[in-house]
Amino acid sequence: MPWVEVSIGVARSDTSAAEQALADLGALAVTLQDDADHPVLEPGPGETPLWPTVNVCGLFTSDVDRARVHDGLRNVPGAERPGNLHWREVGDRDWERAWMDRFRPMRFGRRLWIVPTGMNLPSGEEGIEIRLDPGLAFGTGTHPTTALCLEWLDGQALEGALVVDYGCGSGILAIAAALQGAARVEGVDNDPQALQATAVNAARNGVETIVAACAPPDFDARGADVVLANILAGPLIGLAPVIAGCARSGADIVLSGLLEEQVEMVASAYADTCRLESVETRDGWARVALQKT
Repeated sequence: MPWVEVSIGVARSDTSAAEQALADLGALAVTLQDDADHPVLEPGPGETPLWPTVNVCGLFTSDVDRARVHDGLRNVPGAERPGNLHWREVGDRDWERAWMDRFRPMRFGRRLWIVPTGMNLPSGEEGIEIRLDPGLAFGTGTHPTTALCLEWLDGQALEGALVVDYGCGSGILAIAAALQGAARVEGVDNDPQALQATAVNAARNGVETIVAACAPPDFDARGADVVLANILAGPLIGLAPVIAGCARSGADIVLSGLLEEQVEMVASAYADTCRLESVETRDGWARVALQKT
């Protein structure tokens, strides 16, 4: 079946309005794309991973009433600008290839898999399946820092452990720890949307009784066996007393979201209470593993 796609350029603050309008008009899928050339890195807690200007794209069958779509988008800020609505044909083969390229099971380490809804592990493969739909780089495993953390988790024995995921985002690391046998996982994030996403994703993976998420003022966990913090260098340094303080003696503390050149600076913030165990890098990003002394 042939498809058509309409795109509208909007400011970041108007993205939700454009998404809702396209959904109300019956779009089969809505995607967000950079409207210029603005890089988006893994967001810190409370940050929304969107570009300053966004192309919001809606997919329709080729027989859609284009005039009705135009009318339905009239109230979206920016729609009145000449030439701001664009249509293009999308063939079956192109759409299927794009879908499979973006949405496919991904393995981290030997046994951890991120598996999108409606998909199964490749034939002959087995492992621990985390059900999570990819989106923007918000803790889906596609960013090097998230991948580095998942690979570290893959090699750990977590049965009965208390794990803290500070800056939990989508909850991907918390869910991975729970599926590997952790008895309790405390997620922390100052973004209400992240707390909601963590709760929804935990329920989708059947670990909602193990994973809990709260805002920083409500966090009071102590004696954690493992502490994960995949945020950014600045927060990692500023939160060092909190992140190290919730860990027991001998606990593993894994920090990521920092650049290679920031490793020494971040590690030094933990030097009084932690011993540096290892540093792993990928594509300019780094993961630092510490042990609480």
